Amino acid sequence: MSENPSPVIGIICAIPDEIAQFGSAFKQEKVTSHGGFAFAEGELEGKHCILVEAGMGKVNAAVVATILAQEFACKSLLFSGVAGGLDPALGVGDVIVGKHLIQHDYGIINNGVTESYHPGHLPIFAPSERFGYYLDEGLASRIGTALEGFELPMLSAEAGGGEARTPKLQFGTILTGDQFVNCTATRNRLHNELGGQAVEMEGAAVAQVAERFGIDWIVVRSLSDLAGEESGMDFIKFLHETAAGAAIVLRRLIRVL
Repeated sequence: MSENPSPVIGIICAIPDEIAQFGSAFKQEKVTSHGGFAFAEGELEGKHCILVEAGMGKVNAAVVATILAQEFACKSLLFSGVAGGLDPALGVGDVIVGKHLIQHDYGIINNGVTESYHPGHLPIFAPSERFGYYLDEGLASRIGTALEGFELPMLSAEAGGGEARTPKLQFGTILTGDQFVNCTATRNRLHNELGGQAVEMEGAAVAQVAERFGIDWIVVRSLSDLAGEESGMDFIKFLHETAAGAAIVLRRLIRVL
């Protein structure tokens, strides 16, 4: 690692299978503990990085994101992991780089129906003009350039829906909430009402913290399941293979930071 590494990049994963995908590519130098979380400092793709397993959920993600920004002075917060697919045009293994992140479970419930609001807005009044978090336009442009012509490794026939295929890779809307979606009706609602391509449990919380600290964020999600009644089984079956796709994309994207 260089003597004066700058800027420092924080990389967050939720679970062991996601963080394990960086393997020996991450050159670990030391580990320190803050708030019960282990922060591994080292080098990835020639960049000075802090790698941490946050656990699942928005609170865990927000805690480690805050520590990365405040204690380690990270200038970028990146998330790599899996998600449930919402868009019927996408399949297991496809990868979404978040361009718009929404906390779908923040808002008001009327007659059993949730109306999502921007976090922090008092939801008994009309929604604010803001809704969700948008990837910085300049950063999005650099990411687009970095991904031009880039292809992910082929998926296995099982994950690919019957035959091996190259995963799709695109920008999209990612929804965040503190529930694992195992329900076709909810999947359809989240896609139709909020335009989500993927749903997970941490990304928009990281974006909220990053915005508070005035630093960049990138969320990369590979679809481990399709958020329907079979999602629990598919998540377990395809977790390792799909988590690898997100990590591969993230390793490419840190070059633009």
